[in-house]
Amino acid sequence: MGFEQRLAQNATAVDGWLDERISEAGVSAPQLWRAMRYAALGAGKRLRPFLLIETAAMFGVGREAALPAACALECVHCYSLVHDDLPAMDDDDLRRGRPTVHKHFDEATAILAGDSLLTLAFEILSADATHEDAAIRVELVRALARACGADGMAGGQMLDLAAETMPAKLDDTRLIQSLKTGCLIKHACHAGAILGRASEEQTAQLVLYAGKLGLAFQIADDLLDHESSSETIGKATQKDADAGKATFVSLLGADEARAMAHRQVAQAIDALSGFGAKADMLRAAARFAIMREK
Repeated sequence: MGFEQRLAQNATAVDGWLDERISEAGVSAPQLWRAMRYAALGAGKRLRPFLLIETAAMFGVGREAALPAACALECVHCYSLVHDDLPAMDDDDLRRGRPTVHKHFDEATAILAGDSLLTLAFEILSADATHEDAAIRVELVRALARACGADGMAGGQMLDLAAETMPAKLDDTRLIQSLKTGCLIKHACHAGAILGRASEEQTAQLVLYAGKLGLAFQIADDLLDHESSSETIGKATQKDADAGKATFVSLLGADEARAMAHRQVAQAIDALSGFGAKADMLRAAARFAIMREK
């Protein structure tokens, strides 16, 4: 099976799982649940769940067994998009080709929908159905908390906001993106390794791979923002440049940024050298990161 077909299959499985879990039926705040569904369901590559599922598969863990952890991660990712789009943050009106949550509903509902998706992620991970071993569930909770907290994704967003008034430096931009974008991508592989009971050495190589992939993914985002249109990628373009934030393209130029992304992909693939053919889907994901069109 090819990469794109596997990516689509996993996305369908994630969508189905989330559709069942985030239900409007029998709840006391239906608008909040509608907003959560609006944020979590619909168009999306589901790359982070894909990485988690495929990493776990390398150690014999089936898709169904990995789905709860994968969907918990996607809840966090979707929450981060809802909050990133708010007027106090990146102030975006368009996400995945449709109005952002605060535009479709209202700002207060968007904040609460993001909060609810974040907390739902930890409810999912702590449930008995996620894994029979409570120690594994605790490890998954701890890893995700670290990935999305002040020393992870949230910290990266804070630094990104501060970057509007800071001199542009490549090292600072790398740090921001390694936290804001990279931490959840690294968590995907880390969580897959936890589910698969991988060794410390194996986990370290997978996290190294994911860090390189995350950087390549962000550079590709910067290139798309620079070269594509809002109609193509489904969100506003050139916003970072307009806000005075440094991007890899503004710091390096498009050609050197593209070359840097290719180097990161090569290094990511090299980090998987000890896994043989079992890691072919992860290798394909690294190539996809810089070949995608949105």
